[in-house]
Amino acid sequence: MEEQAVLKSTKAELSTLNVKELFFKYIRYLPFYIISVALALFIAFGYLRYATEFYRSSGSIVIKDDKSSSGGDNNKIDILMQQESRKNIQTETEVLQSRQVVARVVEALNLNFVYTAVGKIKELDVYDAVPFKLEALRINDSASAFEIDLHFINQRSFQVNKSKEAIAFDQPFSTPKGTFRLIKTKNQDVGEDYKISWYPTEVRANGLLGGLIVVPKQNAPILTASMETTNPQLAADFVNRLLREYQAVTIEDKNAITLQKLEFIDARLDSVSRQLDSINDRYVAFRQRNNVISPGVQSEAYLKRSEEADKAIREQKVQVETVHQIEDYLRGSNGSLTVPSSLSIQDPVLNALVLDYNKAQQERSELLKNAPEANVVVQQKTAEVENLRKKILVNTQNIKKSFGTVVGSLQSSNSNALAQISSIPTKERELLDIQRELQSKAEIYNTLLAKREEAAITLAATISNTKILQEAQPDNTPIKPNHRGTKILAIVIGLLVPTIAVVMIELFNDKVTSRNDIERLTQVTLLGEVGHNYSKETLLVTSGNRKVIAEQFRILRSNLQYFLTHVDKPVLLVTSSFSGEGKSFISTNMGAVMALANKKTIILEFDIRKPKVLSQLNMGKRPGLTNYLLGKVKLEDLPVPVDGQPNLFVLPCGPVPPNPSELLLDPKLDELFAYLKQNFDVIVMDTAPVGMVSDALTLSKYADCTLYIVRQGHTYKKQLGLIDEYYREGKLPKISIVLNDAKLRSGYGNYGYGGYGYGYGEGYFEEEEKKHGMSKWLGWLGFKNGMETKNKKAKV
Repeated sequence: MEEQAVLKSTKAELSTLNVKELFFKYIRYLPFYIISVALALFIAFGYLRYATEFYRSSGSIVIKDDKSSSGGDNNKIDILMQQESRKNIQTETEVLQSRQVVARVVEALNLNFVYTAVGKIKELDVYDAVPFKLEALRINDSASAFEIDLHFINQRSFQVNKSKEAIAFDQPFSTPKGTFRLIKTKNQDVGEDYKISWYPTEVRANGLLGGLIVVPKQNAPILTASMETTNPQLAADFVNRLLREYQAVTIEDKNAITLQKLEFIDARLDSVSRQLDSINDRYVAFRQRNNVISPGVQSEAYLKRSEEADKAIREQKVQVETVHQIEDYLRGSNGSLTVPSSLSIQDPVLNALVLDYNKAQQERSELLKNAPEANVVVQQKTAEVENLRKKILVNTQNIKKSFGTVVGSLQSSNSNALAQISSIPTKERELLDIQRELQSKAEIYNTLLAKREEAAITLAATISNTKILQEAQPDNTPIKPNHRGTKILAIVIGLLVPTIAVVMIELFNDKVTSRNDIERLTQVTLLGEVGHNYSKETLLVTSGNRKVIAEQFRILRSNLQYFLTHVDKPVLLVTSSFSGEGKSFISTNMGAVMALANKKTIILEFDIRKPKVLSQLNMGKRPGLTNYLLGKVKLEDLPVPVDGQPNLFVLPCGPVPPNPSELLLDPKLDELFAYLKQNFDVIVMDTAPVGMVSDALTLSKYADCTLYIVRQGHTYKKQLGLIDEYYREGKLPKISIVLNDAKLRSGYGNYGYGGYGYGYGEGYFEEEEKKHGMSKWLGWLGFKNGMETKNKKAKV
């Protein structure tokens, strides 16, 4: 038990080498890693050479909050205001990257046309570098995109869509898509081939939206707009124009209400103006029709006119009475008295006649004083007086008629004035109604005019609530493809692909590949490792042999001492899971290494189904075990010495029997082993695979120790569970594992036990005849010994 504890301790210490062993498991694929990385880098350089490059340009804009902040200390109001501000920023973010604003940019910069320089392998966007522009005179279908291919024959003429016709600059040309003209814009040479693509505004806007990113700055009302395109100048122009169009959109949004107000005011002004004209026409017509100027003044004038008419009538009546008095006076006095001349009758004829009449009366009176009435002179004068009296009477009749006419006229005027006075209130009311209506409409009209001026001032004074904080600048450093990242990714892929391939090989590999598999999958002690045999010979352990494999068998012999501490003449049983794992090879060399220790050793060829020991030792067929069990040969004749190997013997199998399992149950085997223990120091049994037949289990009762052979790259991992089962159930005595055909570990340069053996070039071992083909690769990289390769199938 103490020996097993020591071996388990050694096993635990060796398990720390798992990381190194894992490393050296993959280092042998180093050439494939180098090729994979080189190929990946070559592909990466080709991709970077011909991939379309994308450039980014960014600009920022400040969003001002139109709402005044609260001056109070109400935290709830502050929180609500902050939430509203965040909502406003989110809204403005969506507006800035909306299709409507991008479409305005497309139209403003005339981005419907995309100019591309056609190269042999890739195409280049020449947005601002192209020395010409295409002018569309007519587009047949503006809803569909199209392309025009230009091939320049020389610096002055070109061909369109592979046609043979040469077209000069400024010369219109037609295609199925419309009529166009190419205009030279820069005095520089043109390339050979170009492609001009035209897209509808909506389609182009949708395409550009894919490269537009608008990000709000945290805790600040600032929006950053970034554009990714294949041309750096286009990215900068697009972002700058986008910010300006966004400002224009905000101004238009603010002016929308004002414009609606102006439109409404203009419509109302037109309507009120027509109503004012209609009322003015009514007002003028009413005044003209009713002769109304100022009702109050006119009323006073009419009253005065009536009073004056009454006064005049009275005066006329007084004068008529005076005329009557004159008539009565003239008729009553028989013309003997003079007529008073101051009777206020304003008639010059009458006054003249009265004056003449009175004068004639005076003259007649004077004549009568000196002469009688019969006097001729008196008679003449009397006749003159009479004549004048008649004239006065006739005149008074005329005056009375005239006074009657005047009185009638005055009475009519008075009646008219009185009628006008009575109609003044009605006209005045109607006029006042018209004036009030006119005044009301005039006030509305004046108010609308004032509002219109206010709206016009507001419209002219409207500014955007945004401010461009930083304009975009062209950046000629491409962001895609990322040269450094692409190269790193190529290296990673170059390393990852072979790693994945190796891992997949390892995952699908269900065979034992290293001692780690044994240590991980079973509790059975690993006694040691035996390297790959590049020699054609099977017997490698001979006197003076200093090769690695010979030393490994010596290590196995030393390790066996921990299992066989109290056994004087040990019996070793060598078995495996199935055929081809190297049982005969291990048995032969274990026997030889024991014989070199001056122990008389015999190898039992007990794999009676497929015996190999004699053939591998180049010994002819001889009578053996089966002959003995059948009673055809004596025990003393069975051991056969091995030429050149003192103390080493072989007990042949003999002819292969038809019933090997039953044959091994013969009691003569007890006699055989009793004889062998008396005559030999070490007995090595080469048995059949325990995983296939029961021969080894049958012979295990004679064994002191079991060497279970596991061949690297040959034994299945699941068969290690069978070893564990035999170990736990004790079906095989003191079982331990020998790893056979272990490949050389690069970097360690040895086959040693867990890497603790002796390497080449250290003076301890002889060189193996053949080295691994990978050694030249590892030698270039500084590895000391390289790796062994299997040039042909080795004997085991």
